Amino acid sequence: MEQVKNVPEYIWEMYKGNYFMEGFGISIDEIHNGSAVVSLEIDPLKHFNHRGVCHGGVLIALADAVLGVTGASVGAKVATLSTAMNFIRPITKPGRIYVRSQITHHGRTTITMDSCLYDNDDKLAGTVTNVMFVLERFQEIPAVWSEDNVITTKKEWEKKNGICNQ
Repeated sequence: MEQVKNVPEYIWEMYKGNYFMEGFGISIDEIHNGSAVVSLEIDPLKHFNHRGVCHGGVLIALADAVLGVTGASVGAKVATLSTAMNFIRPITKPGRIYVRSQITHHGRTTITMDSCLYDNDDKLAGTVTNVMFVLERFQEIPAVWSEDNVITTKKEWEKKNGICNQ
């Protein structure tokens, strides 16, 4: 099978129509080889608990959403084996929050990823460590690829393709 030349574009196309990501409102903002950024616009009416802070389950769901994208960025189809999240700062106001992931170990059967969750003031709100099981490989996605001449941010990709999303 021929390998794709533009991995981020291929992954954005692959996630189009993903019910969880679209239904939950998660945006894939950046894709790099071995890392990714996803974000979510926090709405207090939908995401806050009775104490006026963003529910931890929302934050864990966002943190989990970055994992499949990050795995795909190195050609791996992954499933979560374990998650450890440290909540550092509560999310107490509306706005876009994001998670940035990075692969710290890439083995044949497991991948370890560290992620940082940031609030809408770019302050660290949580850290996450995940161990992922490699289910199989995307034969069309190389494990290592160059970002030379490749669009890695969603805004640039949308502009190139004439998409006018905010």
